[in-house]
Amino acid sequence: SLDPLPMHGRDLGVNPDDMIEVPEPEHAAKQEILENKDVVVQHVNIQGLGRTKEDLLGHEISDVFHAKNLIDVMKKAHMARQKLLRLGIFKEVEVLIDTSEGAGALPNGLDVIFEVTEVKRLTGSYNTMVGNNEGSMVLGVKLPNMLGRAEKMTFQFSYGTKETSYGLSFFKPQPGCFERNLVLNLYKVTGQFPWSSLKETDRGLSAELNFPVGRSSHTVKWEGVWRELGCLARSASFAVREESGHSLKSALSHSMSVDSRNSAIFPNRGALLRINQELAGYTGGDASFLKEDFELQFNKHLFLDSVLSASLWGGMLYPLGGHSSCIADRFYLGGPTSVRGFGMYSIGPQSEGDYLGGEAYWAGGLHLYTPLPFRPGKGGFGDLFRTHFFLNAGNLCNLNYGEGPKAHLQKLAECLRWSYGAGVVLRLGNIARLELNYCVPMGVQSGDRICDGVQFGAGIRFL
Repeated sequence: SLDPLPMHGRDLGVNPDDMIEVPEPEHAAKQEILENKDVVVQHVNIQGLGRTKEDLLGHEISDVFHAKNLIDVMKKAHMARQKLLRLGIFKEVEVLIDTSEGAGALPNGLDVIFEVTEVKRLTGSYNTMVGNNEGSMVLGVKLPNMLGRAEKMTFQFSYGTKETSYGLSFFKPQPGCFERNLVLNLYKVTGQFPWSSLKETDRGLSAELNFPVGRSSHTVKWEGVWRELGCLARSASFAVREESGHSLKSALSHSMSVDSRNSAIFPNRGALLRINQELAGYTGGDASFLKEDFELQFNKHLFLDSVLSASLWGGMLYPLGGHSSCIADRFYLGGPTSVRGFGMYSIGPQSEGDYLGGEAYWAGGLHLYTPLPFRPGKGGFGDLFRTHFFLNAGNLCNLNYGEGPKAHLQKLAECLRWSYGAGVVLRLGNIARLELNYCVPMGVQSGDRICDGVQFGAGIRFL
């Protein structure tokens, strides 16, 4: 408060008859101006910079100069702070707002000061990661802000239950638009696929460009990979043995996503649309195909914090140049993350117990999420859980592309697998979740592997 303190001689230890002059606070008039009138941001200073280039930060803080009043200055300064932290090159960012002083200072002028602390030149990390029914340990070494404009070089080693990988990546954002960036990768990945008695080693490099267009985000990517396929067990089927050997894939791909959901794991409103296209063979390599797939999801908030969710997946792979498709490029369906109640990727064509994948598929799901009964732990730990009622359906097969679309739809509708059940869902941060469901599989076909009863699933992408 800028009001003068009450003067009481006895309390202050002075004589009431003494004349005490209480000077008017120096900034009282200016404070009144700042609270009630427009202001001008005259200077924005960034303190604590070392190896970071100032031209990079000018794009992130430029909006602060457009603020018109004190509240607007505070909001835009906070948004600028969030942008600076998003760059990943600062450990701390503090904001100070003060009245302008010195020569040229306006009566309603303000100075905004950002005090930053840069991250170290070399950092390491150790964490665990959850994939689709797979866990892994990840070790990483990073060189953040390597060239002074938010570039990042990362080396990462991952050891998982089904996959081991290591890779080197370089990340370069565009100044002023962090969402528009270039990523270069060099990697080696070794994976095991027990449902197909297959093991695969990929050695490759890729370059991808990420950029936003309106509300959508896009990725354009080129990937060249040397693939080595082999049998995981001596009991592998002849169809899998035929696929063994070396191949080279060079592919161009594009993906687009529009996501209006308020949460990736437990959304209660919004929709998601994701479309992927991949063209292999025109830039070299042995594999030659056109591959399309999509994902669609809608979420609707109902009464009593319950949410109704509907999702649809689909895809098609079309071999080009008279080549047959490779087992590593086909689609797979089934398991706790897609059509529940069936074994992991155990729907569709198979040979001697090994599942070979398919060139076309679709899958749909209808879900009802509700809070736990009686709301234990509401507002805290209990909000990480949801009860889950679901109905899933789908099919995967190979198509005869000499036939028309009507025949294709008819084949995809035949031998329909579906299931229903209920369970409990646990959210792990904002990137993954665990499910424990009681499933009742229906429409089971010969060769399908089912899980009739309790099924556990962990992953980042669920039907």
